[in-house]
Amino acid sequence: MKVGLISDVHANLPALEAVLDDMPAVDRIVCAGDVIGYNPWPAECIERVREVAAMTVRGNHDRTVGTPERYRANSMAEAGLEHAKKSLSDDQRAWLDGLPRAETFAGDRYLLVHSHPAAEREDAYVYPEEFPTLDRHMGEHDGIVLGHTHVQGKRAVAGGVVVNPGSVGQPRDGDPDAGYAVLDTGTDEVDLRRVAYDIDRVSEAAADAGLPERTAARLYKGE
Repeated sequence: MKVGLISDVHANLPALEAVLDDMPAVDRIVCAGDVIGYNPWPAECIERVREVAAMTVRGNHDRTVGTPERYRANSMAEAGLEHAKKSLSDDQRAWLDGLPRAETFAGDRYLLVHSHPAAEREDAYVYPEEFPTLDRHMGEHDGIVLGHTHVQGKRAVAGGVVVNPGSVGQPRDGDPDAGYAVLDTGTDEVDLRRVAYDIDRVSEAAADAGLPERTAARLYKGE
């Protein structure tokens, strides 16, 4: 089975559409969370992810849309959540509230989480060079799919694979192109992919929405 892996869409509709247009034929799509936050299209991205993803787990932004003040130390994060709080319908908020922390797919062979797989370490960043430390969490799984760092990567771990498909809507690994991945569950092979999108469109919409200037400026550098 071929599975499209997406994560950290962060309300960036042009990036999401570019990824979906670029993605080769897959049997299903799964999303590792943070559908909203930062960028101008939270409602539209929720609806698109609901349409295409077989499952989605909750990210930290998805979980805190009702309390943007928790990100007061990060003006971009707080502004993006304030924008989402104003923009989302009750149904969209309820969908976010109902997202699980973790899911499994492909006959429970793969674990899907947003950040660290341990519940007590929810929101902890796990960068690609740290993937081997997740060996104890592989259990009977053939792989772990996670996001949160916005840094694309894959590693062979404990006879399986750990993969971060990268961020669709706000890459932070020095590459401005939207990131995603395709997993072949028959071979455990992962194809890490990037696709360019219209960042100018995001910049204009962010300005119109009153979001901080740096929200869009960082997209041009992938930071």
